[in-house]
Amino acid sequence: MAAKIRAAVLVQPGKLEIQEFPRPELLEGALLVKPLMSGICGTDKHGYKGEAVQYAGTPREVNGPYPAIPGHENVAQIVEARPPRGQRAVLDFYGLPLAEGDRVVISPDIVCGKCYWCRNTYGYTWCDNIRSYGHLVSTEPPHLFGGWSDLMYVYPESHFYKVPKDASDQIAVLAEPMAVSYALDIAKGHSALPNQGFCSADTVVVYGVGPLGICNLIKAKLLGAGCIIAIDKSAYRLQFAKDFGAAHTLDVGSTTPAQRRELVLELTGGRGADVVVECAGVPSAVVEGIEMLRQGGTFVEEGHFVDVGNIQINPHRHLCAKNIRLIGQMNLAYTGIIPSINLLAANRDRYDFDKLVTHSYHYTQSLEGLLKSMSPDCMKVVIHA
Repeated sequence: MAAKIRAAVLVQPGKLEIQEFPRPELLEGALLVKPLMSGICGTDKHGYKGEAVQYAGTPREVNGPYPAIPGHENVAQIVEARPPRGQRAVLDFYGLPLAEGDRVVISPDIVCGKCYWCRNTYGYTWCDNIRSYGHLVSTEPPHLFGGWSDLMYVYPESHFYKVPKDASDQIAVLAEPMAVSYALDIAKGHSALPNQGFCSADTVVVYGVGPLGICNLIKAKLLGAGCIIAIDKSAYRLQFAKDFGAAHTLDVGSTTPAQRRELVLELTGGRGADVVVECAGVPSAVVEGIEMLRQGGTFVEEGHFVDVGNIQINPHRHLCAKNIRLIGQMNLAYTGIIPSINLLAANRDRYDFDKLVTHSYHYTQSLEGLLKSMSPDCMKVVIHA
């Protein structure tokens, strides 16, 4: 094995370059893995464009950082594992022994396990001391903190999960965005109250059907949604929405907000959608989504993982008069990684989930892959070693 490891580094907004790093020595319990697929996420696109403020207004607020090796949605193969003293193997999140050659999914976030949020939020990564793969400064050893690289270093305190043998790499790389869709599971739980939450056969609007949106559309379908309406500016992605269960699609480029709202009202007997999930990451979509929501409906906000600006809402019109339930999703549920993989694997006879990965690029072509992920004619774009 070569002494030097190469990786793509986001040096500053708009600048990616290939750099070399030393092969790291492993701490006890750590892994060295070869990325098989590293999904390009919306936060990677924002980081490239300089829109890099995450967790704004919380103790964990961060801008950037730069330089960093991107890649936090990772399915990888173990190259080296160093067991803790007294153990014969490194164990995964559920206590399964890991060995060289095994595939793992790595949770993007490293949490301390000690702060208030770690001990009170049932598996959500709200840690005050959070560190995230793909968003750690690459100048600090052991350097290899992202999946756009020959090899990736996985800290022993990370959450990593052995991939079931019957799950493809394409399914495993969707585990992180599918775990974000757990906001719909929360909405489903609220349905114990009459006319609230997310009930069976409800009308669900998914605004923005890129990778995150399509995962929410799939989750909504599998949880029992009735009529699903997909909204996007890409005809290519809207076709994917149809293939995975959308009954109706609306192209932002050929309709106005008023026309989209009227169609939703027409399809729901004048009431409005029961659930709206915003995954476009466009501030104006929040107001539009609330406008097409029925009285007492549920609005799920997942698209704004970085700060891209403000909107103006009318508290009376948009919140109180409609009596909406608003669910904001800050991050994934790390307890949802393997359930997400199992859910997709169990429904492969209904849908071809593998085709959601539409483009793959070697990390030395990461800029080409990143730019492709911003185009309208792709779904999930991945980077590999």
